[in-house]
Amino acid sequence: MLEDMTDRIRTLPPLPKSFHEITSICSNENGTIEQLAKVIETDPMLVANLLKVANSPLYSFRREIKSVLQAVSLFGMSTTRALTTDITVKKLLNVDIEPYGLVPEDFVHISAVQSSLMREWYGKVDREKLGTLFLSALLQETGKILIADEIVKNDEVMQFKSEIESTVNIAQVEQMYVGTTTAAVTSKIFEHWGFDETMVEAIHYADNYEDAPDEIKDYSFALKIVKTAAPMNSPLSDRSVTIAINLIEKEGYDSAVFANAVEKIIENA
Repeated sequence: MLEDMTDRIRTLPPLPKSFHEITSICSNENGTIEQLAKVIETDPMLVANLLKVANSPLYSFRREIKSVLQAVSLFGMSTTRALTTDITVKKLLNVDIEPYGLVPEDFVHISAVQSSLMREWYGKVDREKLGTLFLSALLQETGKILIADEIVKNDEVMQFKSEIESTVNIAQVEQMYVGTTTAAVTSKIFEHWGFDETMVEAIHYADNYEDAPDEIKDYSFALKIVKTAAPMNSPLSDRSVTIAINLIEKEGYDSAVFANAVEKIIENA
């Protein structure tokens, strides 16, 4: 089954021209928000979804965002790149997440909650790592789309969904049913598409951050924390947040900073 998943990743379509243009502008020190907005405006799907995100409670801008240029100016180039990447990837993979007990809108929202929590928390821990971590948090659950498809093909939706509803270890359930996990599948997807190696490895080790190379460990730990606090089956529940805080304290981080970030996300959600 794992081999089938790997074969499917190899046959994924290439990312569209607009993705590469956005990446090029954001990577160029002379790139401007006007150039970025102009590229986004060539794709109606990107425009609609970016404005939807900009006007969501998670970002709590003080006024309605009505134009792409306005959204890009408020988000900044790094966050805009992350958001448009997420929109592009989910469109290409055709989200159907029913085996996890979610509709596509819920899946997108929980991914946004994880990335928003990362922004609020890790922005006060290490801002230099935040750019990579925000994008990684937004995309780290992508592999669930392919895993869900395998569960449907194997006619195991009801059994899988029942296991997922109550577990505190989603990766363990995935391993039991398909022989792999979201972290492994997601990292393979973005390795296939040539994404930044730090991001790929950070996602790969997110379930087992202790095994990550030293230069990756902080990234993987941060990803583990946000998906523990906001898992697909109980995002920001008291139980999930408590488990995340216990892990933060175990590793010697300031749990108060994280708890404050959680409070802010809950207030805005």
